[in-house]
Amino acid sequence: MTNAPQRLFIDGEWTEPAGGHYEVTDPATEETVGLAPEASRAQVYEAAAAARAAFASWSRTRPGERAAILDRAAGLIQRDSAALADLARAESGATTATARGMQVAVGAARFRRYAKGALEPVEEAVAPQINEAGPMGRAGIFGALAVRQPVGVVTCVTSYNNPWANPAGKIAPALAMGNTVVVKPAPQDPLSVYRMAEALAEAGVPPGVVNVVSGSAPEVGEAAVDAGDVDMVSFTGSTAVGQRIAEVCGRSMKRQLMELGGKGAALVFEDADLGAAVAGIGTTFSFYSGQICTAPTRVLVQRGVQDALIAQLAAYAGHLKVGDPAVKGTVVGPVISAAHRDRVESYVELGREEGARIVTGGERPDPTGRGFYVAPTLLADCTPDMRVVREEIFGPVVVVVPFDDEEEGIALANDSDYGLIDYVWSGDVARAFRVARRLRAGGVGVNTIGRNMEAPFGGFKRSGVGRDVGSYALHAYSEVQSIVWPG
Repeated sequence: MTNAPQRLFIDGEWTEPAGGHYEVTDPATEETVGLAPEASRAQVYEAAAAARAAFASWSRTRPGERAAILDRAAGLIQRDSAALADLARAESGATTATARGMQVAVGAARFRRYAKGALEPVEEAVAPQINEAGPMGRAGIFGALAVRQPVGVVTCVTSYNNPWANPAGKIAPALAMGNTVVVKPAPQDPLSVYRMAEALAEAGVPPGVVNVVSGSAPEVGEAAVDAGDVDMVSFTGSTAVGQRIAEVCGRSMKRQLMELGGKGAALVFEDADLGAAVAGIGTTFSFYSGQICTAPTRVLVQRGVQDALIAQLAAYAGHLKVGDPAVKGTVVGPVISAAHRDRVESYVELGREEGARIVTGGERPDPTGRGFYVAPTLLADCTPDMRVVREEIFGPVVVVVPFDDEEEGIALANDSDYGLIDYVWSGDVARAFRVARRLRAGGVGVNTIGRNMEAPFGGFKRSGVGRDVGSYALHAYSEVQSIVWPG
């Protein structure tokens, strides 16, 4: 799909990769989308050093200048959105509508948002304090100011499920705050991130402020994390990888922002609007083919409506068109790779062995004779101890567990290593909010799977560390400095 092999972007220059190139595969057709560069450890360190050298001047630029660059980048992404969406679809396997509306469009919107974010105040007055005379000095009234300062060089390690929104959600607020970045894209779909770097360069980002290094080998990501010039790591991905990154960061006290795994509980009470609940839960079957950490994959349903909910979810899944994401009308595209398809299928088989009932799905679809497809799968008769209930599958698989009363439902929801986003469906709004407050999750959707993109986003427990989105992302990519003076 792309003509020339992609080069790395280091210190404002397009650089030949020391490790050659590897193929990026279209999950729908199994054809080669393009050749991605394989950076060496030395080249990653070179990128971090370039970011370190650029930090001094970039962090002192006027907020208005940073805002103008981010705004221009958004405009350039929108200008080329059709071609960029085609590439994103081919790399990630997302449907055309998703690639246009939820990948490229959201990426551009995040650059627009943080163009405004660059202009947000970074100083906050602290109430004066009256001090008595003593060993620390004379009596007096002391004023104080809390000032948010950029952290420094930020490594952004991005996820494969959205090669536009996820990187933009890291790069844009980091740059808005005056940080410089080293971006290590997911190995499965890195080409879109290089297009983002092109837009930023054309928009006027100075050399070294944005650097992109990719590779299929683990050493590339490891170097981007352990580089001595890096002050902070922002990572989206699995909890297991996040734990390893955190261990490395701990050795040199690097700051961290971690958005990790999820096993979202969807509590459905007997008085819920079942149609709305099914529509929300059903997105797990279709949206990114279940490859999304916020999906309501663990359905906890009050026993009186269990059979009705299962029947409606099965019917919903049965109406979804599985096939080539480039074809109009396709709802469920492929998962990212053959290896991931096999992993998801192994979980379905595990569920069967554990005693779950496969209501729908369970067979490998073959809509085109090629591609990495998984059928929307619904597992019923599940118990809380099953691995399919406890572990993140990251595919179009929903498990159903019944509960009898509110207390049991809350207990089941909280009985998880994860705590990213949970959901509550109930006709009693007071109860829904009461239950939401007791859920150990970073976010709770009440009668919706919708998101407020200014609300803090992040997880409890093993679902992550820190919060981003909206102004919270600006806080995440900054340190707080106190300035004190005598009145």
